[in-house]
Amino acid sequence: MVKETNILIAERVPPGDRWSLVGDEKVHPSLTDALNAYFEMATLKPIAYRLEPMNSKLYAIKNSTEPDPEPKKYSIYGDYTI
Repeated sequence: MVKETNILIAERVPPGDRWSLVGDEKVHPSLTDALNAYFEMATLKPIAYRLEPMNSKLYAIKNSTEPDPEPKKYSIYGDYTI
């Protein structure tokens, strides 16, 4: 099973399309500049991003794999002891 985690990396600074990375005072003049700045400083390079334009937030998507849970066993016919 793949678990997807959204990590907030930037927020829009009004007016216009200016963005500030989380934990950084610098305001980037465009979304592309903010993405490039994050990609350069990130140790683990994300392969996907999520933009929420109505909330003025930009997320990096991290995927992790988790093992599938074992199927539940039933003892209807006495095959298993519970």
